[in-house]
Amino acid sequence: MHFFIQSAGFSSHLTCLRRLHVDIKQIQSLQEKVQFLLDFLEAHSQRISEEIGDLGRQIADAAAEAEEVVDRHVVDQLRDRSQEETHCVAALSSFCQDTEKVIGKIDSLAKELTMMVKEKSGDIQEEQRIVSVPVRSAEVHLSSGKKGTMVGFDEHLERIVDELTRGEPDLQILPIVGMGGIGKTTLAQNIFENTYIQHHFDKRIWVTVSQEYSLREILLHLTNDGKESSETLAELKDRLHKMLFRRRYLIVMDDVWDIDVWNELNRFFPNNMNESRILVTTRISNVGVSLASQEPYSINFLNVEKSWDLFCQETFAQEGCPYPELEEIGKNIAKSCDGLPLTIVVIGGLLANSNMTREYWESVAENVNAFRNSKDYERCLQILSLSYNSLPIHLKPCFLYMRAFPEDYKVPVSRLTKLWSAQGFLKPIRGKTLEEAAHKYLRELIDRNLFLSLKFGHDGSITNCGIHDLLRDLCLREYEKQHFMYAPKVQCVRVGGKQQDECSVCGLGTALKKIDLNEVHDASQLTTIASALVCTACRNMYPSLHKARLVRVRLLSKRKHSSQESCEEEILHPTSLRYLEVTNFSDLEFLSPSAIALLWNLETFSFFRKILLPSEIWGVPQLRHFLGLAHFILPDQEVSQDSVIMKNLQTVSNLRNFRCTKEVLGRIPNLKQLGISFHGRNGKTKWGFYHLHNLVRLHNLESLSIKADNLPLKELTFPTSLKELCLEGTVIPSKKARTIGSALPNLETLKLSLYNAYCRGNGWDQFEGEFPRLKFLEISRSGLKTWNTENIHFPNLETLFLSYLLRLEEIPTDIGDIPTLRSIHVEHCNDFLVKSTKQMVEEQYENGNESLQLYINKVQYQAEVKRGTPKYLIDSEPTENPMIPCRTRADLVNHARRLHQVFKGATRRSLVPG
Repeated sequence: MHFFIQSAGFSSHLTCLRRLHVDIKQIQSLQEKVQFLLDFLEAHSQRISEEIGDLGRQIADAAAEAEEVVDRHVVDQLRDRSQEETHCVAALSSFCQDTEKVIGKIDSLAKELTMMVKEKSGDIQEEQRIVSVPVRSAEVHLSSGKKGTMVGFDEHLERIVDELTRGEPDLQILPIVGMGGIGKTTLAQNIFENTYIQHHFDKRIWVTVSQEYSLREILLHLTNDGKESSETLAELKDRLHKMLFRRRYLIVMDDVWDIDVWNELNRFFPNNMNESRILVTTRISNVGVSLASQEPYSINFLNVEKSWDLFCQETFAQEGCPYPELEEIGKNIAKSCDGLPLTIVVIGGLLANSNMTREYWESVAENVNAFRNSKDYERCLQILSLSYNSLPIHLKPCFLYMRAFPEDYKVPVSRLTKLWSAQGFLKPIRGKTLEEAAHKYLRELIDRNLFLSLKFGHDGSITNCGIHDLLRDLCLREYEKQHFMYAPKVQCVRVGGKQQDECSVCGLGTALKKIDLNEVHDASQLTTIASALVCTACRNMYPSLHKARLVRVRLLSKRKHSSQESCEEEILHPTSLRYLEVTNFSDLEFLSPSAIALLWNLETFSFFRKILLPSEIWGVPQLRHFLGLAHFILPDQEVSQDSVIMKNLQTVSNLRNFRCTKEVLGRIPNLKQLGISFHGRNGKTKWGFYHLHNLVRLHNLESLSIKADNLPLKELTFPTSLKELCLEGTVIPSKKARTIGSALPNLETLKLSLYNAYCRGNGWDQFEGEFPRLKFLEISRSGLKTWNTENIHFPNLETLFLSYLLRLEEIPTDIGDIPTLRSIHVEHCNDFLVKSTKQMVEEQYENGNESLQLYINKVQYQAEVKRGTPKYLIDSEPTENPMIPCRTRADLVNHARRLHQVFKGATRRSLVPG
């Protein structure tokens, strides 16, 4: 029900929309009433009975009706060109009447709900007191980004690693068999990432198959890291064979459900007679038997002792129970999970975020025991439902929305959070943006072990998440009871290159059916009937789809490599739309620009290829994100007193040839991420034409990316709020390089990809205090020849990335002494730089710093250095002068350099006041 809150928040923008006749106070009253109901249900969510739940759904229906009323009147007034006073009065009267009816329904339902809760609970204040008990103490807080816990699986890990690395030369297939949730994937992941496995196999590939799979997608993951390719299936199979030929490889095929996929692929896995292996996980025993070169490896349930160990690790993040009064109950709960790791992990996540009281734990124990005698699958779903039922109201729709993604899909977090916002799932949090609220929700769901952290960024943030198959089944089952999404707010469409009919809502789907919907026209009050193809999944997802109204947008599709250079295409958009994802296979230009204004609630606009946007896009007040994989062009528009200030706009990426005039930047004051590229710039056009010095006016900007050709650094002025800066093709004189670090005290990420533009003068000499907070540094495609720095110049650096540096021959030795540095990545650089980096890492290992990881062309480098043995004595021959432990002049130089670093450090320390 809370999804209405955000949409009702449009009232602050109504003054910016001309020709709208609404009662702002009436809307605010409606918003307050719904907010009260939301807070009321949130406080009593743990005691909501079936009757109260039914009433809550009626309130959600009323809120959806209110949303529909607001959208209908706003759209009708936006397309109305009449300014007659009588018409304005009539529009306002109609709006007030319709809104008052909805308010009356909500008031009636609120009274009924309040009475019912009082009858059920007796004392509301006492219940509120219980609800507000602190969740848990700080010292047992669980990390939201933790790796899959391996408690109880150590023996499995050792045995399977031994099986995979044993000396049989021929290709072996080893299936891991067990029921869903038993821990097959977690075990396989730990095997795949095992250090000895990484060293033993020179090619490792992970592919998830799933119950419904595409052979082409599997081949793309095996050969091209999942990226699309123009190759046919036969060509992909041939490439797979050639890629693996004569290499010792490990392929992990996770979640295999039948033998067919293996029959399609097995002859393209060459038997190189070099101990190559294929590891398969499956729930189906017969599949394991059919695939195995020997007897399949079966994973059984955990015993009582290991179940308790895993339970404690998940619940308390430590061995044993720190609360003596809860230990006996906890052991009963762990035992009742019947040794299934998934249920132990999920129940542990539930209790980790619960009240550590005996009464609450006893109630959980009673519910777990009630399912002991049911079938395995149903018992697991019932136990998993405990975690779902315990979720706060605002998290439930976020969890259930995972049903919208395919099984085993790695969901990009940036996309998921925008979809949550578009659907209206996010409850506003004071002092936080909706994006920040979404990340808070995500961490809560991960902490409860309902979501999985699948991939992390260089800063440790979660970039991809997912959900276990059984939990997805729970999503599907629970959504059938709820149906909390009414009108479609998310639309994914493809333009150009269509080969078959597609769903007009999701762009995919099967069992398409034409349905007739009302179409509104941007140039008149005319409403007609339009037919739209909708798949079964979308018809089931949106029970009120028949009430949706559509607006038709005409586009000019320009195909560069086609006999037909351009053609006109049309898209039907729901007026309730908030998230629009256009996969355009050709350049686009709008032919009906005024229709954009009717999509007044649009928050996210994403597209694939170049697109020329109309000036009307400046009038969409709710817009938060422009996302382009290719560049887009935003037209100039004269700024007047009636111009809309786009206060919500957070992200603009791949904006082409953007003129940063102070008037335009004044309309996007809260922008946080900006990406600009300059293409096809006329040689006569001076950089001053683009007013890049005005970027300093964006006081909330945190991420800036600029792609250009020989853009002088002096043309740029950065806001001090920047945390991430990416410069491509910028000319940075060596004497001016320090201005980047010293002028940006909050900078955490710096990426310089400069195509020989950096540094003019060939050298970079750094000074103390330049980059106090920098955590990630990337330098690529640069003419940099010398780099002089010390460990004190990057006091917080964690990751260093060097690529395509053909002139830099030596990495500064002090880099390795940075205490926070965790990894160095060197890709496509000259051999001297690679050798220098290896030597530096080996020296760090000699000194006991084994946490520093080095990756050469994405392969981890294993430093084979014996602790305590100086590098120059390893595998060395006797020197002519035994007093100097150096074999060559180069060794002598390195030895002198180390002595110089020691004396330099001692001198620096001696200058510090004592």
